[in-house]
Amino acid sequence: MTDGDQENMSKHNIESADERVPLLSSTQDHEKVSGASFHGSVFNLSCTIVGSGIMSLPATLKLLGLVPGIVLIVTVAFVIQASIEMLLRFSKAGSACSYGNVMGDAFGRIGKVVLQICIVIYNTGSLIVYMIIIEDVLSGSNSKEAHHTGILEGWFGAHWWTSRTFVLVTVTVVIFLPLMFFERIDSARYISIISVGLALVFLLVVVGVTAYKLMDGSIETPKWFPNVTDSASFFNLFTAVPVVVFAYICHYNVHTIQNELEDPSLMQAVVRGSLALCAVVYVMTGIFGFLLFGESTYSDLLSNFDTDIGIPYSWLFNDIIRISYAGHVILVFPTIFLPLRLNLDGLLFPSARPLALDKKRFVLESLGLVFVALVGAIFVPNIWIAFEFTGATMGGLLAFVFPASITLKDPHCIATTRDKIVSVSMILLAVFANLMATYSNLSSLLS
Repeated sequence: MTDGDQENMSKHNIESADERVPLLSSTQDHEKVSGASFHGSVFNLSCTIVGSGIMSLPATLKLLGLVPGIVLIVTVAFVIQASIEMLLRFSKAGSACSYGNVMGDAFGRIGKVVLQICIVIYNTGSLIVYMIIIEDVLSGSNSKEAHHTGILEGWFGAHWWTSRTFVLVTVTVVIFLPLMFFERIDSARYISIISVGLALVFLLVVVGVTAYKLMDGSIETPKWFPNVTDSASFFNLFTAVPVVVFAYICHYNVHTIQNELEDPSLMQAVVRGSLALCAVVYVMTGIFGFLLFGESTYSDLLSNFDTDIGIPYSWLFNDIIRISYAGHVILVFPTIFLPLRLNLDGLLFPSARPLALDKKRFVLESLGLVFVALVGAIFVPNIWIAFEFTGATMGGLLAFVFPASITLKDPHCIATTRDKIVSVSMILLAVFANLMATYSNLSSLLS
């Protein structure tokens, strides 16, 4: 074998190694590694979507009323589908295999960097929300109305080892740290299936409890439309928009899942199937959660399940609901953490070798991100605040503004007149709703 043959073989081996780590390329130029099934991809994308946002949907219906609340949940699902369809079309036209590359194709290096920054902020906020939910479930939470007892506090009483900080640190070390070592999203498909299954268990129990109380006549007539008494209450309605948007965002994982899909042409079907499944789950959770607790619905629905809910074996159903959803949230962690780490590495080391080939950098970045999320979860007071600000800023950009801007830029001249009209409408609606929501949030915090 000649020296030239050996050199070519060496280069081939290096390229093969790079292809095995598509999620961790620091430049985000993902190689396509086929093999993921259609159903596994649907569960991975659904797991990305059905995260912590589901907990605030009953509170959204409490704020808006049943009719506008349901309309908003369904409408956002269709708009999200339209924005993802735009991304996939422009990805195909530009042979781009990541969200960042599509932005870079349209707006250059600056556009790609801005997107990466937004994903890092958004996904960090998502991890903080997940950790807050774990705190609330296991150790309890405090609101203006009352203290909500957590599972550990209810079983064993109040001790230092049932406190929020200690429990969260323990869960982070024992559960979250091991889950951070996945290198491909398809490796998490079985975890995603279990996670979605646990979310369905949570939903079915809530539906069953509500149905029981409907039959015994203890459910109050729900509010069908919002109560608007002054300008403040009107502006407050817009806080629901970023909360619902937060519940649907999955754009940062769409290309990653497509790159690993056995037949990438099925990605549109994967998106439609996932959004349809999640929309049904969201509508049912919103309706039955709001029916069950009415005007007593808290911003985090799990906080309602710490007292007698008026059925036999109330304590057992409360624990089933909280444990199943806590398990779901914990298992969502890999689908959020992988793109977060990828985009952070792309920001910090855009020209470095793939992250999977640098174990020291891999571990340090992973530990740093987990630590930031842990500190944020300890100091952020509740999930509604996290939803409002994260959804009103990064969420609107990732879901609507960036895909619409790519379409309007139209680097490959494939956008139709309808596409541009839809894009302008998406940007205007996102900016208006998010400005109103941010104004309302700041006003409530300063008052």
